[in-house]
Amino acid sequence: MKLSFLGSLFFLATLVSADDSGQDSASDHSQGNGTKCLNPSIRKEWRSLTDDEKADFISSIKCLAHMPHDPKLSPTVKPDDIPPVNDTSSYWDDISYIHMDMNFKIHFTGLFLPWHRWFVHVVETELRKKCGFSGTMPYWDWTRDAADFQGATIFAEPDLNSGLGGWGQPEDDYLVHDGGFSYDFELAYPVPHGLRRNYTLRPWESNQFAGMDVILDPSQMANVSFTADKIQQLVNGNEGNYVGFQFSFEDWEAAHASVHEMTGGDMAGNCPATAPSTCAPGPLWSPNDPLFFLHHTTVDKVWYDWQNKSPVNKNAYAGGSVQLVQNRTMYLENPNGGPPFLTPQSVVTGEGMFDDWVIEDYLSTTDGPLCYVYAE
Repeated sequence: MKLSFLGSLFFLATLVSADDSGQDSASDHSQGNGTKCLNPSIRKEWRSLTDDEKADFISSIKCLAHMPHDPKLSPTVKPDDIPPVNDTSSYWDDISYIHMDMNFKIHFTGLFLPWHRWFVHVVETELRKKCGFSGTMPYWDWTRDAADFQGATIFAEPDLNSGLGGWGQPEDDYLVHDGGFSYDFELAYPVPHGLRRNYTLRPWESNQFAGMDVILDPSQMANVSFTADKIQQLVNGNEGNYVGFQFSFEDWEAAHASVHEMTGGDMAGNCPATAPSTCAPGPLWSPNDPLFFLHHTTVDKVWYDWQNKSPVNKNAYAGGSVQLVQNRTMYLENPNGGPPFLTPQSVVTGEGMFDDWVIEDYLSTTDGPLCYVYAE
């Protein structure tokens, strides 16, 4: 996933503070701080859901996509390659904008895993609170699809109510023409367009990654990074070493980015054909595609599995607040960010739409505001 390297350091605004006064807005809708998690909800793999459960999820997301923009959205970072807030956009677009605005703070820094855990949680909460969603955020076990990603069953669900839809049409800017998000689902960023997906087996050969020394093997097929064996090695390795675990998971050609890039289109942050020439691709508006949330729920599950693999993994945490990815030497010295360094007590912005929150509240799925586990 391409980041604007030179801009990342200059546009990184103040992110954390030393006190722990922040609260996660979703805590009021979950168990709440200081309350034991006695009856955790269970997050399930997408393909284990019934058609009615799938339809509930899809209709709830489209419900958010029909709600108006939230004027409380208050971006904290404004690099040149991010469009201004569109006041005529939807609440779903606002959710995507939060990720777009926080891009430089939440990738290749210590915020990567806890921030995305928080993000998935608050979106799950909004689906319930605003749209009556009765389920839990599903995950997508892409290890099942590594051998034949293009033919994965998750992309073979054309039903307009319960299907996520398949691959986009090359002759139509890779727009998805089937499934629940193929109609009545307009996206605002980076310019108005419909949902796009573009299967890409070797994404690192793209011109957008040319000359980047952080990419070790541009010809690598991306699916080799998220086989069941690879993910099991990830879960079993780096005992007590949070930085090593994140590096093995988030490294440029590792599982996290590979799923984004293979899915292509919005998930990869590719620019629509109608975007201006100044449009810069990257992990900006990837939450446009609801698959983002299934993917990042799986990312969260892998972290959850690693945390529960060993007692020393449980509360392991370390990382910086500034991404250092200008070259591979600098990156390897600080693979999950440089100073100022984050601590479990660091406070993170909710971008105006949500209350600020504390990292330590999101280091466990069964403490603080969270109360969920994962089904296998």
